[in-house]
Amino acid sequence: MLKSELAAQLRLAFDDDRDADTFFLRLDRYGPDLQGSLRAVYGEQRTARLLDDLLPVLLHAFHTRPADLKKLDEARLLRPDWLQEPEMIGYVAYADRFAGTLKGVGEHLDYLTGLGVRYLHLMPLLKPRDGENDGGYAVADYRAVRDDLGSMDDLSALARDLRGRGISLVLDLVLNHVAQEHEWAVRARAGDPQYRDYFHLFPDRTVPDAYEQTLPEVFPEFAPGNFTWNESARAWVWTTFNTYQWDLNWGNPDVFREFVDIILHLANRGVEVFRLDAIAFMWKRLGTDSQNQPEVHHLAQALRACARIVAPAVAFKAEAIVSPADLIHYLGTGEHHGKVSDMAYHNSLMVQIWSSLASRDVRLMTAALQAFPPKPTSTTWGMYVRCHDDIGWAISDADAARVGLDGAAHRHFLSDFYSGEFPGSFARGLVFQYNPDTGDRRISGSGASLAGLEAALESGDEVATSHAVGRLLLAHAVVLGFGGVPLLYMGDELALLNDEGYGDTPEHAADNRWVHRPRMDWAKAEAVQADPASPAGQVNAGLRHLIRVRQGLPHLHASVESVALHSPDPCVLLLRRDHPRGRFLAVYNFSEHRIQFPAHMLRDALGEFAQDHLTGNGLSLYRPTVTLEPYRALWLTPAPMTL
Repeated sequence: MLKSELAAQLRLAFDDDRDADTFFLRLDRYGPDLQGSLRAVYGEQRTARLLDDLLPVLLHAFHTRPADLKKLDEARLLRPDWLQEPEMIGYVAYADRFAGTLKGVGEHLDYLTGLGVRYLHLMPLLKPRDGENDGGYAVADYRAVRDDLGSMDDLSALARDLRGRGISLVLDLVLNHVAQEHEWAVRARAGDPQYRDYFHLFPDRTVPDAYEQTLPEVFPEFAPGNFTWNESARAWVWTTFNTYQWDLNWGNPDVFREFVDIILHLANRGVEVFRLDAIAFMWKRLGTDSQNQPEVHHLAQALRACARIVAPAVAFKAEAIVSPADLIHYLGTGEHHGKVSDMAYHNSLMVQIWSSLASRDVRLMTAALQAFPPKPTSTTWGMYVRCHDDIGWAISDADAARVGLDGAAHRHFLSDFYSGEFPGSFARGLVFQYNPDTGDRRISGSGASLAGLEAALESGDEVATSHAVGRLLLAHAVVLGFGGVPLLYMGDELALLNDEGYGDTPEHAADNRWVHRPRMDWAKAEAVQADPASPAGQVNAGLRHLIRVRQGLPHLHASVESVALHSPDPCVLLLRRDHPRGRFLAVYNFSEHRIQFPAHMLRDALGEFAQDHLTGNGLSLYRPTVTLEPYRALWLTPAPMTL
């Protein structure tokens, strides 16, 4: 990457030849990825200037990286699959709703360790704008923490304590936009031409109207359109998400340099995984929906290369809630294979779990998973039953047609079912962002309320309660047994219900996603341990058992993909994993009925005897059928003999 004369000059920046050797070895390894991607986006001349600007940023971050993080870098280089190991269990929480402050989070590390957590994602905590801020995703300062949570020093201390327990700190990095109060936007409004070029500003509606012809609306109810007139800037500003979130112009190399500096600064504070928020929206192109453009993947590869040069312990997770055909590019295909992000959300798995629970039919899920492109073996999925966001019914018409369904009709059914409008529904959810033009109705709600526990407890129906607990544990079993990083959303381990008082907070009232973002119930966390027979206690004990079993199964290493098999029973999902240590077959009954499942389907994959790791029991497969109780999960491997 460097000419010999420049390399010789740069060596003068190092006091220790060993540090210089380390830096140049990494530069040689990742420099071509960096240069190639930048040239594809910015061209030869602008790339040369950008590289000149980047070198001081990389050198400064390398020199200021703390010694314990440099040690972690070396450990991760020796174990590049650290994010793929079955021991990786993720936990996702808002710091304030979990424990009040960052110091408060540090006081509950025993709780996280007891759950088996190895990956802690604290939801947006970098300083947002005051007031309405899209749940923290309107960042006003990437180098400061929300005042009520503490300070950057508190963040560093928490990261250090987490590292001491083998837990990686995960933070959100919003790539597509900043708050209009961010310094860059303030300077742009003041007329500074350098910073005006950080954004997409238009003097009139001519260009915005041309773009709008093909742009969807993310929040049609409270943020219609994609452009906002700003009087101070005397311009129409591109604002995909909200009027107060200004989209960044990644066509400007200065924006790239700024974010390299931000990433490395936060990495040196102890952040180990960056959730790249809204990554799909980074590049704008007239005549398209301005999502998933090729430049996005080049930019992500270049950002990752910079992180690898300075802080190879750091990993990227793409927050790309897009179709499977588009999603796979965020893990890398072709020239980008395995070089874009280390992890991506498997949103489709979550959607299909809820779809199958509603319909008691896994055929759509099987077809969708079979059509999923294989990921690079060096990458991993982030999987979840629920998250902080709404559920958008991302079910393609093509997948639906494969099993004889009408895609639009099925999506309509799911919205009706999980909002409680469908006759016989067990769910208690809320419609989020209804779009009359498309018929799109997303759903808010906690995992327990959507699975029927809220309604069952209110009715006092013990059978319905048992089924709701079964649905929750089955859903978690699918996620934990799929291979990747299971992401447990705070409170799901306690079966917390919808927070009906979310609207009491004025800035939350207009956004019903806060119904499934309750505060942590620490009293209940103690109670479930004392009363494991209660519904919440059953969920907690069952989930802890699933986690313990998973962490002892090498078959669940994420380098291996789960393959969906055709099942003779529409209620039963079969997922096979062909690991070097042996085959793994997961069997899931998605109904409240006892099923006699043909044993030959399992025998063909496993032989005559199998071990169910969830019960520890042996299973004979030469009999005609295997009985599957309602919402039963089996994690099977071949066994030499029955027990």
